[in-house]
Amino acid sequence: MDPNVRENDVVLITGGTGSFGKTMARHLLSKQCGEVRVFSRDEEKQETMRLDSSDPRLRFVIGDVRDSAAVDAVMEGVDLVFHAAALKQVPSCEFFPMEAVRTNILGSSNVIESAVRHGARSVVCLGTDKAVYPVNTMGMTKAIMEKVVQSVARRLRTNDTVVSSVRYGNVMYSRGSVIPLFVKQILAGKPVTITHPDMTRFLLPLTAAIDLVEFAFSHAEQGDVFIKKAPACTVADLARALAELFNVEHRVERVGIRHGEKMHETLASAEELRRSEDMGDYFRVRLDARDLNYNLYFTEGDTADDVSSDYTSASTQQLSVAEVKQLLLSLPEMQAVLSNRGQRGTSEPRT
Repeated sequence: MDPNVRENDVVLITGGTGSFGKTMARHLLSKQCGEVRVFSRDEEKQETMRLDSSDPRLRFVIGDVRDSAAVDAVMEGVDLVFHAAALKQVPSCEFFPMEAVRTNILGSSNVIESAVRHGARSVVCLGTDKAVYPVNTMGMTKAIMEKVVQSVARRLRTNDTVVSSVRYGNVMYSRGSVIPLFVKQILAGKPVTITHPDMTRFLLPLTAAIDLVEFAFSHAEQGDVFIKKAPACTVADLARALAELFNVEHRVERVGIRHGEKMHETLASAEELRRSEDMGDYFRVRLDARDLNYNLYFTEGDTADDVSSDYTSASTQQLSVAEVKQLLLSLPEMQAVLSNRGQRGTSEPRT
């Protein structure tokens, strides 16, 4: 079954009013997609998105992935599914863990099972680096979401709905990420609050996240996890790069590592890398298709070469301050803010 996006396809985006969903919807419409269904429970954001677009192929449906009947209703006639709906804020999930379970695990199961019942060609579920060695509820629930994807994939055949997932770190300038926070503090004339100067983070533009999902649609086999390789930098260098772009004094205030945060992001564990395929810009982590007949694996071990290290924001390519500035300047949001400030983005910092 060919999962590529085709002309006249009907594509469902759950959580379609978020940063990812809106950008993906615009991208799909530019490819002559037949219909894009935005499924979410936020009517205000749907109304804003509706007013921003006059394309009749964009259809809005109010509903919650927790409601299996609502999911079944919106899934009628759908060819491809981008599952982006989730509770993503770490503190919210920490204080209300069962809410995260209901949306990120049970809601994901509703979407996947409905897509299979309705014969969709492919489902791609959006994951996160926080699912690897999870230390918070959000990461734990997203890790189990991946397990749900894999459990369904094990029972499906090659010509059935292709069920896969993708994994990436925080998208640059997405809602709730650190870059808009730093920009807001700089514009207010306040010091930039950093957790730890040596903390590292992957740097992934939203366009690269869109490319990752499209790559999954084009190449996925049952149960695959696709990971986009990305450069990284320290939090200190990110703050300095932004100060230089805005031509302000570099002032930081160290606030310490917050609850549930890691010093370095991990996108793939060493164990996963042992069974992964390096596809250039991506890793494909294949489904572990073993079943409950464990005796076989006691007598026949895995002879694959050992991989001793994880793929983390500390082990990937580290960008210099100048390279971080160049990447920031490629973001439409950063260009807009600098334009409003009357900046050209190339000034030297004040001393």
